[in-house]
Amino acid sequence: MTALPQIEPEVATGVAAELLAEAQRTFGITPNFVKALANSPAALRGYLAFVGALRDGGLSAATREQLALLVAQENRCDYCLSVHAYVGERLAGLTAEDVDRARAGQAADERTARVLDLAGALLRRRGALTDEEVDAARAVLSCAEFVEVIAHVALDVFGNYLALAGRIGIDWPLVRHDDPSGGGSEAVSDH
Repeated sequence: MTALPQIEPEVATGVAAELLAEAQRTFGITPNFVKALANSPAALRGYLAFVGALRDGGLSAATREQLALLVAQENRCDYCLSVHAYVGERLAGLTAEDVDRARAGQAADERTARVLDLAGALLRRRGALTDEEVDAARAVLSCAEFVEVIAHVALDVFGNYLALAGRIGIDWPLVRHDDPSGGGSEAVSDH
């Protein structure tokens, strides 16, 4: 059962229609998440602006997807795990092993591992990092990147919470939080 109706682009009107068209241009598709988010044009406008701004930041697409995978795993959000496993592998160049490692807070390269350490600490401590955690992150990240990691965690938590609370139907090949190896993905239709 979904908690929110999905606003379909072909029946949307006004601002919602304009924002759904923008989402289609931005993502190349209009996923269930965006259709549910369109219930609040203000929230959808803010989300699209935040996504667009962070794409222009200093973190690579692969790193952004690894961050999103860790956050989704920590929040047990199968919708977001499914999205970011798919996007990570097909668009950001991650391997299945990279996806599995990111979900566990690990990465093959040291710099990305430190980014994931920071993200994990932010989640566990709800932002109240220790001096040691700040120092470890700042040893490899610029001030801009440090802020961007925090921004990505916040954006991803928002997405997780909306997907979970809104009971949004998974419209991506399914990845489950309780299968840490990924276990392959299975196609799932809209709910």
